[in-house]
Amino acid sequence: MARRCEISGKGPQFGHRVSHAKNRTKHTFEANLQVKRIYIPEEKRFVRMRVSARMLRTIDKLGLKTALKKNGLSLAALQ
Repeated sequence: MARRCEISGKGPQFGHRVSHAKNRTKHTFEANLQVKRIYIPEEKRFVRMRVSARMLRTIDKLGLKTALKKNGLSLAALQ
């Protein structure tokens, strides 16, 4: 499974670690992904999703349906 948020699509980014002497080494910045059971009140069921911590905050604030709509997805996409 890809290390990518199922709603926002947030995934790994690449860059360098830079020492005080300006030595650069390759580094991967992983997204803060969590596997959560999210309740869908419209369908009265839970769905296991791999979502970023930022998206969890958005879901708490707006609700799952609105958060999906904001990112161009629908409830049918959660199968």
